[in-house]
Amino acid sequence: MSAILVLITAPAEAAPALARALVEARLAACVNLMPGLRSVYRWQGEVCEEPETLLIAKTAGERFTALRDEVLRRHPYELPEIVAVKLDDAHPPYLQWLLSQVSDSPSP
Repeated sequence: MSAILVLITAPAEAAPALARALVEARLAACVNLMPGLRSVYRWQGEVCEEPETLLIAKTAGERFTALRDEVLRRHPYELPEIVAVKLDDAHPPYLQWLLSQVSDSPSP
């Protein structure tokens, strides 16, 4: 099993519930919430600037599709940012814990 980080931006008011839902469903072992983000982007022909929270979800690569689908189901945006980045290296005991938390038979 491989591990990934999934970066998701969301409005501050939606981020905590989204993070909790992903962990409760075992789609992510852990989700960090980084408030205070300001995003500048082009949307429908206009340059926009909005406050957001960055969610950093840690999960198994094999869980990405299910995680993405859950984010799409719960996210308030029409087109949410959901970007996966492979973890090429990690502290082995942490990696073992991470993968165990998103498996069908988790360990403590």
